[in-house]
Amino acid sequence: MGVTILPDLGTEILIPVCAVIGIAFSLLQWAIVSKVKVSPTPANTGSVGGKNGYSDYLIEEEEGLNDHNVVLKCAEIQNAISEGLDLSVWPYAVDVLHEGATSFLFTEYQYVGVFMVVFAILIFVFLGSVEGFSTKSQPCTYDPFKTCKPALATAAFSTVSFVLGAITSVVSGFLGMKIATYANARTTLEARKGVGKAFIVAFRSGAVMGFLLAANGLLVLYIIINLFKLYYGDDWSGLFESITGYGLGGSSMALFGRVGGGIYTKAADVGADLVGKVERNIPEDDPRNPAVIADNVGDNVGDIAGMGSDLFGSYAESSCAALVVASISSFGINHEFTSMLYPLIISSVGIIVCLITTLFATDFFEIKAVKDIEPSLKRQLIISTVLMTIGIAIVSWVALPPSFTIFNFGTQKVVKNWQLFLCVAVGLWAGLIIGFVTEYYTSNAYSPVQDVADSCRTGAATNVIFGLALGYKSVIIPIFAIAISIFVSFTFAAMYGVAVAALGMLSTIATGLAIDAYGPISDNAGGIAEMAGMSHRIRERTDALDAAGNTTAAIGKGFAIGSAALVSLALFGAFVSRAAISTVDVLTPKVFIGLIVGAMLPYWFSAMTMKSVGSAALKMVEEVRRQFNTIPGLMEGTAKPDYATCVKISTDASIKEMIPPGALVMLTPLIVGIFFGVETLSGVLAGSLVSGVQIAISASNTGGAWDNAKKYIEAGASEHARTLGPKGSDPHKAAVIGDTIGDPLKDTSGPSLNILIKLMAVESLVFAPFFATHGGLLFKIWN
Repeated sequence: MGVTILPDLGTEILIPVCAVIGIAFSLLQWAIVSKVKVSPTPANTGSVGGKNGYSDYLIEEEEGLNDHNVVLKCAEIQNAISEGLDLSVWPYAVDVLHEGATSFLFTEYQYVGVFMVVFAILIFVFLGSVEGFSTKSQPCTYDPFKTCKPALATAAFSTVSFVLGAITSVVSGFLGMKIATYANARTTLEARKGVGKAFIVAFRSGAVMGFLLAANGLLVLYIIINLFKLYYGDDWSGLFESITGYGLGGSSMALFGRVGGGIYTKAADVGADLVGKVERNIPEDDPRNPAVIADNVGDNVGDIAGMGSDLFGSYAESSCAALVVASISSFGINHEFTSMLYPLIISSVGIIVCLITTLFATDFFEIKAVKDIEPSLKRQLIISTVLMTIGIAIVSWVALPPSFTIFNFGTQKVVKNWQLFLCVAVGLWAGLIIGFVTEYYTSNAYSPVQDVADSCRTGAATNVIFGLALGYKSVIIPIFAIAISIFVSFTFAAMYGVAVAALGMLSTIATGLAIDAYGPISDNAGGIAEMAGMSHRIRERTDALDAAGNTTAAIGKGFAIGSAALVSLALFGAFVSRAAISTVDVLTPKVFIGLIVGAMLPYWFSAMTMKSVGSAALKMVEEVRRQFNTIPGLMEGTAKPDYATCVKISTDASIKEMIPPGALVMLTPLIVGIFFGVETLSGVLAGSLVSGVQIAISASNTGGAWDNAKKYIEAGASEHARTLGPKGSDPHKAAVIGDTIGDPLKDTSGPSLNILIKLMAVESLVFAPFFATHGGLLFKIWN
């Protein structure tokens, strides 16, 4: 078959070094952002202004305000959004300046921690029982002439990797949230000097999260593999089977983060918009609105922490799926270490590529006007994709032998290294296509969103109709892109090709996360500008940043959904192989009933999450109305609203309501596998994948389009937009209603669905030996 150009020692150095470089680069970005002060600094005429803005003192802004109170107010609001009280009194505290994202996440993680312990025990018990908790070595599944480690070892190590994956996911989300809340006020203050300087602060802050998550995920996975290798030795099949728990842990935490955070933020957002903007005709993020702090907190716990955990889960699962298939291919059979870790080498090179790409946004090009923002973000996607294509070609040349075999449902398929390069490249470019299609359908610079905005002239009903049609139509090209990726990658390298195609789509995850996190940071910056009483000119700049951020957030969701589809299929293939299923025949009753039930699950899940948002929003609307009606001087701005009650409504609702959807996703594979068997479970996985991807893309893009249609009217940047405005006009109110309907679609149900399809797949993969041995109880009784 041949040997690789890159020696094993080179691989052992390359992967951790790239991960450390990524962490160091993120810390450098954080250090630069931290030089923007959120406390008044005495003027220093000797300072030299720089493009990045951190050498200028904030009180020397072009507006000439020199107002220390504005800076202090920004710092106070940032503290309200960021910090938290002692958990022993949460959420009954009344001092809202201490109730924020940190408190919510710690509260959420307490509940999730209980789940993590219970599920870890389940993994150990179920997998250990496959061989009756025997400690004797067993014949290898794929080579009965060799002996492998006992099933009890796989149970123990799968449990450990599950816990480590869960912890890494939680840490990834938490660190992302902390940098976002650290950066929002700094972005607001830099907006006083110009939109370019505000953009750089927001983007650098997003880069901190992107590089920390990508590097941490890679480094932890690499360390786990090497530690487990000390025990497993030459039993690479058992080693990488136990590694699958890492992906399960990551996605489990992501599910609760996405659902809980999504319910939190959208309950507050819907309540704030319906009463504040539609009924009371006050600006978005107006400090008189009681729900405004809860809304800003929600942006961080949902769009930052939840999204970070989500994409970490996709990365972990795609890596695990590729490693499992590779372990029973020539890479694992012949113990070719460098080729075996090809997926991790791709991710390592991706960190370096994203580092270079980031410099194009922060150092090589300068944002001078509002119109430069979106092109700069799009450049990031294009540059990272082009550079990564070159990187993949080099990696495929040096880290793979010219020819090798890949496991393909019981046979070994001969594959060339250039074919595997094409598998990764097709996933990478499919991600770019999905990103640009998403941008076309959600950016107010193009006709689809402008048509939705125009439909507001005749009321909210036509706005809703146009928005739904846009979402359905936006599914077409992404699905074709995913389908072509699957066909090409499977043709060349079977399920391993699909797994590395997903990894290719996620190889530029650091840049994708930087762009994605930029959105909520800019959104919060606009809210702080409004609450701090800054000038209309400042708010226009933050609104421009936010509008671009809405589009980039939609692009990020598109990447997440597309990669989830490929990851789920790869995991499905690994599950079928590990469960020893030769074929999946949809014409058999066992499979077909699973197929139709699986296709229903995304609808059931969406119904639960949408209703949760609706119930919480109903309480929020009633509370906001009550405060406006009963607190004297609130509308006049002479009295302060009771922010704490609104924060409590969002917190209680999200903690309570995230449990049923989470239980649906986590229990379905267990119930189906135990009572109906692996064939029916394979049908459930296929059905949920096919319907879940369509609904997720449609929901995400519909919500994004409604949001930017509203912003298109509010900005009034074109003659057409000005005929629909200004704020408070009937078309604007119709647009706000559409945006309100779209909020739970794009920020709760849509993003959570991609976790549903991949989480059920990876859970099925982890428990496959147990289902294959003890599953199908009802059919056994029936027969």
